[in-house]
Amino acid sequence: MNILISPQSFKGSISALNTAKAINIGVKNVLPEAKTIILPVADGGDGTLETLVDVSGGEIKNCRVSNPLGVLIDSNWGGMGDNHTAVIEMAKMSGLALIEPSKRNPMYTTTYGLGETIKDALDQGYRDFIIGIGGSATNDGGVGMAQALGALFLDVKGEQISYGAQGLSNLVKINLNNLDKRIKESKFLVASDVTNPLLGKLGASTIYGPQKGASKDMIPILEEAMLNFANVAKKNLDLDVSNIPGAGAAGGLGAGLMMFLNAELKPGVDIVLDKINFDTYLSDIDLVITGEGQMDFQTVYNKAPYGVALRAKAFDIPVIAISGSLGKNFQDVNKFGIDAVTSISQGAMNLDELTASVSRLIIESTEQVMRFLEVGSKLDIN
Repeated sequence: MNILISPQSFKGSISALNTAKAINIGVKNVLPEAKTIILPVADGGDGTLETLVDVSGGEIKNCRVSNPLGVLIDSNWGGMGDNHTAVIEMAKMSGLALIEPSKRNPMYTTTYGLGETIKDALDQGYRDFIIGIGGSATNDGGVGMAQALGALFLDVKGEQISYGAQGLSNLVKINLNNLDKRIKESKFLVASDVTNPLLGKLGASTIYGPQKGASKDMIPILEEAMLNFANVAKKNLDLDVSNIPGAGAAGGLGAGLMMFLNAELKPGVDIVLDKINFDTYLSDIDLVITGEGQMDFQTVYNKAPYGVALRAKAFDIPVIAISGSLGKNFQDVNKFGIDAVTSISQGAMNLDELTASVSRLIIESTEQVMRFLEVGSKLDIN
């Protein structure tokens, strides 16, 4: 039997690579003659950087950049093994988790640190970029990022505007003449499953502002600032991306990436699977094993196991998933290519107990799945 092992990380517990290794041990313990391929995956969210670095034999690059409040912090990005592709998770420098709840305020938070990280990668010779934009603390339309890369966003006095949505309110002119010239030599793929437009009832400010610390009274101010940004961009750059699906992602960072870096927004799982040439591994495969930390109704919304299953089904390959836990309506995955799913949890276990024993539990659950397959192969179920 030829088995492709392609799980994503179990968030906060075990990396995608170590999950795949544990599944492999479980397979071999029951089917020692099985031929296995370990190919961990990700969906553009947490763990994408680590997974792509692991799969490609790349390395983690350390950097010192600004956090959403402009304070210098230690962060990192990933250089893939091709020495040409940089993987950046914007949450590591511009993310909500970097700010204490009491200090979260999208009027002042900035994506400047993301721009600094891109510049660091450019300085090291990287020209292909994969950027995950989940977990943003900002609502600045990507202006901070572009400022760090040399763009000018000027107020009525001809001075650079301040960070955050407050600065967007004062914006009267955009000048990209000093934008880093190496950007034109580069390609930017943005991992985003968000389809919200930049403005309106479904826009960045209204939908996502509250989770970033915006009060009810602040939402109209944020919306007005973003509208001003969109109008100035349309006037100065002859660009209007406000209604393009995904423009509202990460507080308008989706729009900024498209306008300033000519980026393409795609579902994260598609970017990852294409980058690792996932489909080329599917020939002559008899079974695909995938997995994630919790499998539930959200799995079918472009999470990694869903993407893996879709591609496996194009080759008519059965798919089994190993999950940390099973959540609400997990059975939905059976309608979307995952033929069977099991949980590693044993009895009444809290999260700490699961995390401490996760590798062993994955091995043991995989062993049981393989035993079921052995039994099934001996039964005439027709």
